[in-house]
Amino acid sequence: MLVLFASFNAHAADAPKDISSAVEAYRFWYPTVSMEGMMSGMRSLGVKDNARMFSAQGDAGVLAFTANQDTPYAVALLDLKDGPMVVEIPAGPFMALVDDHHQRWIVDMGIPGQDGGKGGKYLILPPQYKSEVPQGFNVAQSNTFKVMLVARVIPQAGQSMKTTQERIKEFRIYPLSTIKSPKLVTVFDATGKKGDTSLLKWESNIQFWQQLAKVINEEPMDSRYQIMFDQLKAFGIEKGKEFKPDAATKKMLEAAAKEGKTQMLTTSFSSDRPDRIKWGDRKWEWLLLNSDPTWATNHDMDPVARDRYFAQAIVMSPAMLKRDASAGSLYWGAFKDANNKAMDGGRHYKLTVPMPVPARLFWSVTVYDTETRSLIQNGRPNAAIRSLVELKDMKDVKSVDLYFGPSAPAGNEKTWVKTIPGKTWFAYFRIYGPDKEAFEGAWKPGDITEIKNETMASFD
Repeated sequence: MLVLFASFNAHAADAPKDISSAVEAYRFWYPTVSMEGMMSGMRSLGVKDNARMFSAQGDAGVLAFTANQDTPYAVALLDLKDGPMVVEIPAGPFMALVDDHHQRWIVDMGIPGQDGGKGGKYLILPPQYKSEVPQGFNVAQSNTFKVMLVARVIPQAGQSMKTTQERIKEFRIYPLSTIKSPKLVTVFDATGKKGDTSLLKWESNIQFWQQLAKVINEEPMDSRYQIMFDQLKAFGIEKGKEFKPDAATKKMLEAAAKEGKTQMLTTSFSSDRPDRIKWGDRKWEWLLLNSDPTWATNHDMDPVARDRYFAQAIVMSPAMLKRDASAGSLYWGAFKDANNKAMDGGRHYKLTVPMPVPARLFWSVTVYDTETRSLIQNGRPNAAIRSLVELKDMKDVKSVDLYFGPSAPAGNEKTWVKTIPGKTWFAYFRIYGPDKEAFEGAWKPGDITEIKNETMASFD
């Protein structure tokens, strides 16, 4: 394995122009290009920086790495080149975060934020902001001009997804310069729209490097990562210069993109790290293997944990990394079935979940296409089974059986996710507001188990 992301304190001499160095650069800058994919995809759906904000009920029409259908959500793109932006988050069941153009965390808002769900005013500052900061704000500093806000609204008892989604309109986002007469970002409903907010179309070819060069030119350089910026110069990517690779460099960079993607997906789905294991007798794995949102270790950075996450997921917050009862949420992934085989969309499976699940808020199991790392496009409204939706009437039971396969089990259609023959899939188990039993207690879900031929009749 490559020794990735060498000490950022080292002096960058002439960086080697070889495929190993290019693969290292690919893996380091992958979150940046992934964020550019999200921003570009959101704009194609109608989002406008500082002007129009996306909201949706969580259908599967938009490709996005391991997005979920648990709650309505919203996305706003903020451009800080003209000055700070204000975000007023209302009191209530809101969870929000802001990440920068390199997919680095800036601030949490709402329940996991400084306001703790009581509502508050946040001020997002641009890089190297020197003017006086007004009083009365929770202040957050960005190191890039382009940033993304992602917000969720948690449905309350008896509340429909549509009614819950309407609450997104209670957000007030505007430039600080218009505070006396706020120029508000408007909200539009994108439920049912189709689009692609991933970097799938770029990640295996020269477009990855073209998009990276674009971001490098748009954003300030961060001296903490000078060695990684200098490494890019060997490939013709440098701030202030047009990216025009010759034929040999282009061929090498395309090969590096393919190899980098392969390495990252291997890290994601076939990891052998012992710290990924939650229960020794289960196939469920921790998705997040580091407790620091910068992926720092005692030495430098944990590139394997970083790769594992960003190859299959988007956006980052410290609240996602905790492994105790103060965590906002937790995530486990099932990449293999009980027999250690990849889940096959043409076969039938069952997952038994002991009840009650230790969740103060809600929980879900969501199915993803391994190739796209996005919600499975199965032609049905749901790619997930959710405690707030499909299981909302499930009371006083010791366990619940969830089903996955190309056809529904008779009488259990509500607890079934349709899968697609010819495609492999994986699943996430999410708990929002986890109780300590999720970390310390005896509770644990079963494994995803293939249903053998003798029990298949119930599906036909």
